[in-house]
Amino acid sequence: SGKARDTITDIEFEAFHNCSSLTELDVSNFNTESVTNMSFMFENCKSLVSLDLSSFNTENVVDMSGLFMRCSSLESLDLSSLCTTNVNYMSGMFHGCSNLKSLDISNFDTGNVVDMSAMFSFCSSIKSLDLSTFNTAKVKNMSCMFCWCENIESLVVDRFSKETNKDYRRMFDSCSYLKSL
Repeated sequence: SGKARDTITDIEFEAFHNCSSLTELDVSNFNTESVTNMSFMFENCKSLVSLDLSSFNTENVVDMSGLFMRCSSLESLDLSSLCTTNVNYMSGMFHGCSNLKSLDISNFDTGNVVDMSAMFSFCSSIKSLDLSTFNTAKVKNMSCMFCWCENIESLVVDRFSKETNKDYRRMFDSCSYLKSL
């Protein structure tokens, strides 16, 4: 029926990987207290139209790579309740979320993140992103972070580190409508 409800209590990485027909998912009763790896958890859930993660306890998570990769039917995502204090990896986190128009990551603590490569790549429907709370001092790889965000017009990146020992390759590749940084 394209639905998953109340069938799982403990989840880890790749839990819903390639559930491409899944349209809705109630994770309100899932226990994520001891989860350290959420990489690719919802990867390729291309039919998923909404997701409420407000009940997720992410205090122990260190890897969120590819968490929502290719969730191409999601239009809005509010992740303001997620704790990202211990996260080291956010590469490809939203890669290929091509219909994502609204993304609330305003409370993300990125002080321990080392890899943000392709984090927003191919998010072709986002027009603006406010990343003013992002601390990128420890990030080593920012390559292709926004590549192919072809409709993005505005990026607020006030706290981005401008050190030369980082990988910035193709960071803004094909951001043809980008007007302000």
